[in-house]
Amino acid sequence: MKEKLQQLAIELEGELFYDDTMRILYATDASAYREMPLAVAMPKSKADIKKLVAFAKAEHTSLIPRTAGTSLAGQVVGEGIVVDVSKYFNQILQLNTDEGWVSVQPGVIRDELNLYLKPHGLFFGPETSTANRAMIGGMVGNNSCGSNSVVYGSTREHLLEVHAILSDGSEAVFKAMDLEAFHQKCEGDTLESSIYKSTRKLLSQYENQESIRKDFPKRSIERRNTGYAIDLLLEQAPFTAGGEDFNFCTLLAGSEGTLAFLVEIRLNVVPLPPKEAGLLCVHFHSIDEALRANLIALKYAPSASELIDHYILECTKDNIEQSQNRFFVLGDPGAILVIEYARTTRAEVMEIAQHVETEMRGHGLGYHFPLLFGDDTKKIWTLRKAGLGLLSNLPGDEKAVAVIEDTAVDVQDLPAYIREFNEILKKYGLYSVHYAHAGSGEIHLRPIINLKTEEGNRLFRQIAEEIAILVKKYKGSLSGEHGDGRLRGEFIPFMVGEKNYELLKEIKRSWDPSNIFNPHKIVDTPPMNKMLRYTPGQKTPPFQTIFRYENQDVLQHAEQCNGSGDCRKTQLSGGTMCPSFMATRNEKDTTRARANILREFLTHSTKLNRFDHQEIKEVMDLCLSCKGCKSECPSNVDMAKLKAEFLQHYYDANGVPFRSQLIARFTASASLGALVPGLYNYAMTGAGISQFIKKLSGFAIQRSMPTLYSTTLRRWYKKHVASKALTDLNRTVYLFCDEFTNYTDVELGIRTILLLEQLGYKVLLTEHDESGRTWLSKGLLRKAKKIANKNVDLLSSVITATTPMIGIEPSAILTFRDEYLDLVDQEKLDDAKLLSQNTFLVEEFLAREMDRGNINKEMFTSSERTIKLHGHCQQKAWNALKSSIQVLSFPKNYKVQVIPSGCCGMAGSFGYEKEHYAISMQIGELVLFPSVREQADDIIIAAPGTSCRHQIKDGTSRKALHPVEILYEALVGK
Repeated sequence: MKEKLQQLAIELEGELFYDDTMRILYATDASAYREMPLAVAMPKSKADIKKLVAFAKAEHTSLIPRTAGTSLAGQVVGEGIVVDVSKYFNQILQLNTDEGWVSVQPGVIRDELNLYLKPHGLFFGPETSTANRAMIGGMVGNNSCGSNSVVYGSTREHLLEVHAILSDGSEAVFKAMDLEAFHQKCEGDTLESSIYKSTRKLLSQYENQESIRKDFPKRSIERRNTGYAIDLLLEQAPFTAGGEDFNFCTLLAGSEGTLAFLVEIRLNVVPLPPKEAGLLCVHFHSIDEALRANLIALKYAPSASELIDHYILECTKDNIEQSQNRFFVLGDPGAILVIEYARTTRAEVMEIAQHVETEMRGHGLGYHFPLLFGDDTKKIWTLRKAGLGLLSNLPGDEKAVAVIEDTAVDVQDLPAYIREFNEILKKYGLYSVHYAHAGSGEIHLRPIINLKTEEGNRLFRQIAEEIAILVKKYKGSLSGEHGDGRLRGEFIPFMVGEKNYELLKEIKRSWDPSNIFNPHKIVDTPPMNKMLRYTPGQKTPPFQTIFRYENQDVLQHAEQCNGSGDCRKTQLSGGTMCPSFMATRNEKDTTRARANILREFLTHSTKLNRFDHQEIKEVMDLCLSCKGCKSECPSNVDMAKLKAEFLQHYYDANGVPFRSQLIARFTASASLGALVPGLYNYAMTGAGISQFIKKLSGFAIQRSMPTLYSTTLRRWYKKHVASKALTDLNRTVYLFCDEFTNYTDVELGIRTILLLEQLGYKVLLTEHDESGRTWLSKGLLRKAKKIANKNVDLLSSVITATTPMIGIEPSAILTFRDEYLDLVDQEKLDDAKLLSQNTFLVEEFLAREMDRGNINKEMFTSSERTIKLHGHCQQKAWNALKSSIQVLSFPKNYKVQVIPSGCCGMAGSFGYEKEHYAISMQIGELVLFPSVREQADDIIIAAPGTSCRHQIKDGTSRKALHPVEILYEALVGK
């Protein structure tokens, strides 16, 4: 087979991978399932897809269509060729504003489609919580909907036409057609004609019609995704008199890629919703109380009614980003109902909210009714959408498992259904997380189960069986929006009856007689507790790590990644995570891929040192250690930490590369160079010698190298304090003299000290070691641990709440809040925590002093200036960029605009390394470089990070300043 795959790879315009690494990365999606595919294809054209179909047919294998890979029921897991259309099939093809439709390829991201449509006053209504990376092809496959389905329904209602490649390689267009066109389609001997004829025969039979209408879910349930939608097809002409025109799009939506391969999709688009939307965030003592109140909320025509339970609210407390988004929460509610009302004016929204509150209070429902507008609503929706990822934060092996999380019932039945649901769980000593779509009769329900145990595996199946019985009792749908896939396909015969199930199998046979497209989904599905990520009873050895992993081990931390794919968002969505994916659009370069590869080898490796695998190194290579995932990943997977841990153990087995040692030892080499800075700088910048050194060291020839100042900051400081009386300065701060400021950014250090003194602060430099950032960045953790222990010993007795420590370079000073707490010896941890609480970025300190009134605006110029600010990645990860904005806005007429950039692309040494230079610059070109280039000369460019400033200089020839430098220049009478 390998030779045949090699030949196929040559024939494709796109790419075909059959190496173990890529197969591992595509063996999972966002579900609990894992199965190694034969290969991974990334087609570039319809011709490629036809070749793949022909290959699958000839070799008796299959094709598994995939977009973002965020499926929760195992839809894109299988043993065939995974066909990833996200990289090349991502074009918006045509927009017709007069008729209200848009044609797209399946890899177009939902939110990016709406960015394109917005200037035309239009948008595509259905959404998912993954809308900033979920793609239209996947939304059609799963018949996705979301929070606003009470208004906009599901994808099916908006699907007008598809261009598809059928299982024999032929092309077909499916769209609405009148009776004459339908019967004409049934003529002929093509596969397309056969499909029409077979469907006509099946749905024309009276006994089949009766069976479908009797045993499919209630028609009043908006979210019906059980099996193929033959119940809806039956309501169309010619099978129902007066029905809508026949359209196979109804069937293809929700078919999970099992019937045809879609290459072009036409959607109807609608006018933008009313501009004024308010969120009424009603607090309840219990879930039952919230669900009863939900029926009142629905009487007033909301555009969404979403539940958040207390388990999710608890998870938000420890998440860096989401803790900021729970500002509206009062006390510890048992549940919150987020109800959106959208109207023409805010007054209308307020009036409706008052009516809702009055009626709920009249029934004794709810205790707190905040109504929020504007930017506050974005924060609340971000928190709600993060629910899935937040559930993976649970430490240890017990997780909130997607097993019966997608059941949908009539909204009137929801309170009773949930009560019975929880009684079933109670029998097993289990509890469930409840969240999401109360307004549509679908609460996402996730019991906490350990799938690594035999008991957990048994419970996984047993709970699924019992809840299926309960859903059938209410004539509900086992899948509301997440599809059947591997998880629920087994139960379809029970849910719709054996006779109807045979009809579904016949549908599959008529479309795909060779079983090429995504087999074992919807029909002929294997047992739902087979092919799971975890083998019950499988053991892993204890991992001896350098970092501390609180309440878990290194494998469990990697396993927090549930595959939800937040790291697949692009630069258009904003944020930092994941910069390399934003540039390459390769799954291999996501945080998810890195977590998957670690999980795979830490679980299945037979080596004593399970980190010793080239495959892990290959996937980790483009991780910039930007720390974006630490805050933006709702599961809090800290990939920079995991990469550093991996590197240390990999080096243990394979040795430390020369360049890694050189970078890690920057402080030592800079201190030697500082003895003869002119000679050092000549070596770094001289045309011939510089190129020789770069080649020898493995640095990019094109990259400029940092140079040393004529003195060090410590030497300057020693002379400065000796020549100047500082007795009038009665407020004391300690400045952490990091290795970058001490040698290369000395002017910045000087201006920081002069600024603070001018503002009335006595600045002290105490004895301490380097920060350890360079050692951390190259994974040399044992050395970093020694540095951390030493600095905690030296500083913990000096730094207090009244004498805090401040730092200039974010990557250096933030080690005290971040890595030190996971590195220091256990007996030093309390001291390290106390030290971290009194350690600040210089901007954070200044912002605090401004708030306290210790710094006033009269100290600064009243001239007008505009500043464009690019934040440092680690500063963003700690939600500390707001302090930079605050201090730069402090002078009376200074206006700050944040550049919506993620990582600059330099990321410490990453952008200097020859093999990373190109992608480093590519990342810079996503947002940062174009934004800087378009600024007029009188616009100030600000960047707190030393590597960011260097990257801006190399990429745009503009000089960026640290906020402190800008404030210093703004001083009056300096």
